Amino acid sequence: MDNLVDGYRRFRNSAWPGRKALFEKLAALGQRPQTLVIACSDSRVDPSMIFDAGPGELFVVRNVANLVPPYSAPDHAHHGTSAAIEFAVRVLEVRQIVVLGHALCGGAGALVDGAPEAARDFLPDWIKIAAPARDVALNLSEDAAERRRIVEYQCVKLSLHNLETFPWIRKRVEEGQLVLHGAYFAVATGVLERLRADGTFGAA
Repeated sequence: MDNLVDGYRRFRNSAWPGRKALFEKLAALGQRPQTLVIACSDSRVDPSMIFDAGPGELFVVRNVANLVPPYSAPDHAHHGTSAAIEFAVRVLEVRQIVVLGHALCGGAGALVDGAPEAARDFLPDWIKIAAPARDVALNLSEDAAERRRIVEYQCVKLSLHNLETFPWIRKRVEEGQLVLHGAYFAVATGVLERLRADGTFGAA
């Protein structure tokens, strides 16, 4: 914890004075982000850093492998990702959603190779959401590294597909009030790729 407090102190001394007015405005007026980013929990993939965004610009949801579950009727189970998406779309009325995948994704690796032995209480059931992504990769390549990259790409596409199973997302997309995007970040090179209309990824 001491290192985090040291970081806070640096923030308070160097960054806070220049951003004080912005935070006061955000506190007074509330947040009005235009973009929801659904990203992986991986510590190397920071959406605010990648998109050079400041406080109040992005509403960020992070989970293992940047997955969106398909819509299901409301019940008493815990739907953390769906709840965050609902808040961003229906309350904050974001104008775009970006699903951000990345290279070296541990969730994608667990799909291909199985969950690590120490993470089998919750992880296996969560990544089952992306079983179709794994199946595509297994059919397209026999090379382990290539399979993993394909799974990482396919997880982005699968999450975009699942977003449109939410009726209030599909309605906004059809009415032109909401746009969905896919992106992929290469950790080692810092290159961002965008999902194109033809289903391929290319440099942004």
